[in-house]
Amino acid sequence: MVSPGKHPHFRSDAVLHTPSSLASAVCEAARRAGAMALPYFRSGGQTAARLWYKGQSSPVTEADIALDTFLKGHLTGLFPEAGWLSEETADDPARLERSHVWIVDPIDGTRAFASGHPDWAVSIALVRDGKPVLGVLYAPAHDRLYEARPGEGAWCNGERLQVSEAEALDLARVTGPKPLMDRLERRMGAVERLPKVPSLALRLARVADGSIDVGLVSANAQDWDIAAADLILREAGARLTGLDGAVPVYNRPQPRHDEMIAVASRLHPRAIEAMRA
Repeated sequence: MVSPGKHPHFRSDAVLHTPSSLASAVCEAARRAGAMALPYFRSGGQTAARLWYKGQSSPVTEADIALDTFLKGHLTGLFPEAGWLSEETADDPARLERSHVWIVDPIDGTRAFASGHPDWAVSIALVRDGKPVLGVLYAPAHDRLYEARPGEGAWCNGERLQVSEAEALDLARVTGPKPLMDRLERRMGAVERLPKVPSLALRLARVADGSIDVGLVSANAQDWDIAAADLILREAGARLTGLDGAVPVYNRPQPRHDEMIAVASRLHPRAIEAMRA
């Protein structure tokens, strides 16, 4: 295996594919993918798309596959040297040899999409040496496009994002799996429990835009669920970490993560302390 950063066919072209140079085209690709999905979406009702299950319980629709095919062709065309990791594509270990990797979930929140709930999104990240350097998240049913690049802030529909200004976790607005909210509340006291956001990527983005104070994440989230939102969070002034405080590393052989928390950076130490108790 070639170590990250040493791919023999990559570095000479890297300057042509900076996050800034790719951002506009990636945002357009996300919007186009969302437009492809919308005809299948039925607000409040069952999707018009054909639906089946991977394994016992993971739904997939023909829209997921159509978007995945479009995005893989389009994004790898923009940056052929980058590897590929997607929920709907068979994993190719060749990605591990690449410094840059596209990490994509064509529809994050397929259950929501299939049942007519508006909280689903197209999630696209470009990762370099294990860290996201471009994050784009598009929620078609809300027509909200989130994007971020390192050092350039996080934005939604042209407005700069800012995390909640809350100075304490008392009565914090919290969403996520009930067992994790129970754990936080046992240590912190009463919190405001918001409805669980079915798209994990959108759950995290709403911490970035200040509408949620704390976003909790069950174990076994995958790279494609969180990579784009991770950068959006960071650029908005928040942190996404494991409960041990470690930041996620992407494009590993097993792209799974343990329980995590997303919260404003200034509240992160207190939130981590509470979740460890």
